[in-house]
Amino acid sequence: MLQSNNFGERLTQQVILGDGAMGTMLYQQGIFLNTCFDELNLSRSDLVKKVHAAYVRAGVDFIETNTFGANEFKLAKFGLADKVEQINRNGAKIAREAVEEATGNPAVMIAGSIGPLGPQLAPLGRLTREQAGDAFVRQIGALVETGVDFLIFETFSNVEELTIALKTAGRICSLPIVAQLTTNEQHETMFGQKLPDAIRQIAQLPMVTAVGLNCSIGPALMLGSLEMIRTVTDKPVSVQPNAGMPREVEGRKIYMCTPEYMAEYAKRFYKKGARIIGGCCGTTPEHIEHIVRAIRPLAKAAGGSKTPSEPASVSVVVSQAAEPIEQPAMPLAQKSKLGKKLTDGKKVTCIEITPPRGADLTTILEKARLCAAYGVDAINIPDGPRASSRISPMVTAIQIQRQTEIEAILHVCCRDRNIIGLQSDMLGAHAVGLHNMLIVTGDPPKLGEYPDATAVFDLDSIGLTTVVRNLNCGVDLGGNSFSPPLALTLGVGANPVAAEIDREIERFRLKVEAGAEYAITQPVFDVKMLFDFLEAIEPFKIPIVAGIWPFTSYKNAEFMANEVPGVVVPDELLQRMSCAETRKQGRRIGIEIAREMITAIQDRVAGFAVSAPFGNVKIALAVLGKIEDDEI
Repeated sequence: MLQSNNFGERLTQQVILGDGAMGTMLYQQGIFLNTCFDELNLSRSDLVKKVHAAYVRAGVDFIETNTFGANEFKLAKFGLADKVEQINRNGAKIAREAVEEATGNPAVMIAGSIGPLGPQLAPLGRLTREQAGDAFVRQIGALVETGVDFLIFETFSNVEELTIALKTAGRICSLPIVAQLTTNEQHETMFGQKLPDAIRQIAQLPMVTAVGLNCSIGPALMLGSLEMIRTVTDKPVSVQPNAGMPREVEGRKIYMCTPEYMAEYAKRFYKKGARIIGGCCGTTPEHIEHIVRAIRPLAKAAGGSKTPSEPASVSVVVSQAAEPIEQPAMPLAQKSKLGKKLTDGKKVTCIEITPPRGADLTTILEKARLCAAYGVDAINIPDGPRASSRISPMVTAIQIQRQTEIEAILHVCCRDRNIIGLQSDMLGAHAVGLHNMLIVTGDPPKLGEYPDATAVFDLDSIGLTTVVRNLNCGVDLGGNSFSPPLALTLGVGANPVAAEIDREIERFRLKVEAGAEYAITQPVFDVKMLFDFLEAIEPFKIPIVAGIWPFTSYKNAEFMANEVPGVVVPDELLQRMSCAETRKQGRRIGIEIAREMITAIQDRVAGFAVSAPFGNVKIALAVLGKIEDDEI
């Protein structure tokens, strides 16, 4: 007698066993890792069907469609954004054919697999909730139209993105839904949210049939996660671990868990109350066959009558989540001397000095001491300017503050560190007494000395500003409270001469709404363009510190005009610099131009951030009127 292919009904009657990895099996068949695995539904349907059939023969209750990454954003990387519907429909069709051809038993169910979209949601990224919802509609709609039995959302690390996906599914179909997160070894999401809190959020959604975990960790760690999940929900729980952590052997990634080991843990999952058991990365039909052989006798011995609220050997006591406690942020004036001066409306001065390429900080410390002696408020420390590699800006800033009498403004670039590293750096900066931050998105590596380097860009400057604002209120990325909160000044960049000025103004508004407390502009050479920008951002009032760059020669002015992104140099300034006949004369004209700029804009800005061209702080000091030209 055939079993019903009604997922919800079967879930109340038995433990449901799922398949293992699709990507692992395709990789073993010689498909390269940089291939779009979802596109194989079109070009190599025979290969996809072969993998499905192997899992069906292993004795599973359901197989997942090869559509995990088949959304418009991930497909767009391969030029396939217009084939979302076709790839998803074919994925469901291939899975159904594999079931019919392998067994003739339609009771093997088809799960429509849906993964994260890829880009981060605003404000951490640029993806709006409306765009995310629309993308999920396209993928879910295509799977539902083709006749999958239920939907499985998997490997999500952002609970908000998963919630959008689940609510979207709930609006457009009535299929059962399995919602799965992925966590790290500390039982936290990528954003640091504790597993019980994350599961609790998604389990309370009415359209969710079952909740659980997949990917990232192996069986042992997932067993601990399962025990935690059972304390926060009485909904059925799904577990699909990796076959351990991969190792690279002769250029290939090998997962180390044996089929026997996975089967042993499957029995433990069952005894701890899991109602859906399968595998993720590294699991093969052999692994799944051993799991089926291990679990079927146990389920049969139990009579197959356990309900989700009465899992084998488990008593469920659902606990309530503690809401994160957001503490009042420290006022800008109390965070640092720089913050106090900005709040009081006094003109601030800072000099930008690029960290050295080597490990010797002696020279930069001497320059910082000189600036302190002349009453400069802070030293600006860029973070890998123009995608160059230099000594850590944080280490440089720490040493400046420890060994000189001047504050540092630490630039924090989103290019080189992921979201976890950026948050860790902010916590560390506060702990060592660095309180002035200037948050920038950063130049892409292709503009610098290492064009083949990998850029991270988990966040842009708006997203990181949001993160730091929350840290200043004692709440981390995962929504966990801590005390005391951080006390970091929130500076951001601004470009008054941006090519897309409307976009720049909009981004500036978003930065202020995200928590920015002051801004430092790109070097200003055009007074009118600066004033037009200041007028446009008038509704978003925060102090604006104008960037000032003193030319040292006509060649330097040409370079700034033609090769530095985000800088516009008027022709009349280039003409003035072209009149210099000697190096000294070029430097003098450059200082004159910079001083004229300061005089022209001083009533409209909160201060000046003067660059030290080629590390010569005396030029910057001369621009600020601290020393005479002949002292350089």
